[in-house]
Amino acid sequence: MNSKVGYAIALAVALAAPFVMYPVFLMKVLCFALFACAFNLLIGFTGLLSFGHAAFFGGAGYVAGYAIKSMGLPFELGLVAGVAAASLIGLVMGMLAIRRQGIYFTMITLALAQMLFFVCLQAPFTGGEDGLQGVPRGKLLGMVDLSNDMTLYYVVLAIFVAGFALIVRTVHSPFGQVLKAVKENEPRAISLGYDTDRYKLLAFVLSAALSGLAGATKTVVLGFETLTDAHWTMSGLVVLMTLVGGLGTLIGPIVGAILIIALENKLGDLGNWLATLTSIEWFRSIGESVTIVTGFIFIVCVLAFRRGIVGEFLALFKRPGAGSSASH
Repeated sequence: MNSKVGYAIALAVALAAPFVMYPVFLMKVLCFALFACAFNLLIGFTGLLSFGHAAFFGGAGYVAGYAIKSMGLPFELGLVAGVAAASLIGLVMGMLAIRRQGIYFTMITLALAQMLFFVCLQAPFTGGEDGLQGVPRGKLLGMVDLSNDMTLYYVVLAIFVAGFALIVRTVHSPFGQVLKAVKENEPRAISLGYDTDRYKLLAFVLSAALSGLAGATKTVVLGFETLTDAHWTMSGLVVLMTLVGGLGTLIGPIVGAILIIALENKLGDLGNWLATLTSIEWFRSIGESVTIVTGFIFIVCVLAFRRGIVGEFLALFKRPGAGSSASH
């Protein structure tokens, strides 16, 4: 019941947010939050560390952008094309990598994702280093004009809520329980008769599809797609978001995405404010050092918040109850 109240409050805040903050920034946060939640479904609940999720995020963005801009497909079909492309890439990548474990699985996903990055670099329809520019937003169902930021925000919010609800439903389903069993003790799951490779492949493809939905939506929001989204550093960024927020928690990746994207976009403003407040001009250059600041936050979280921000909060919240139950 408490979680339902929490979700209702979060939804109410999200509905009111564009009246207080810049809608495009909020839409970017929602896209990355969905991306982080999709990644967390794989690593947090299945125990598979993929370092190739940029392939799904960027690949879907390119396909959706090309489908809408060059093929003239409407907004919805553009997103469907992006998700289908990400699912197909995920299926191929998963079939090649899923039989390996640990660091070998991670390295295979990284290598395959970098192969896709070079395809995006060389393919004529991607625009190469210039990226895919001028992607139109179009109309929802041919009627609702999405060129208005406020209108598009609520569409993106609906997409995020649907994606997040699917992840929550998956985690609490019998399928999700098998994934948790695979993460905790795969040999035992095999001994119980489960085809663990099939379950892991399904989880991989589902994570890829949701990552693709996030990437395709982001392309429509910003109106362009660049190589940055397909580069391995994007895979590293989503790992960072998930670890900082809380691995294996449902809302942890959302918190991590908000924190990291807010830092990337607002660190310069914060530096200017600190420089004005303290008269120390060095603070004005802090906006150019985003990677250093995010790296510092990552180190602090690893040392002080081993479970991530949300994970530590939940552990602190549960501790008194655990103690009282033990005493009984």
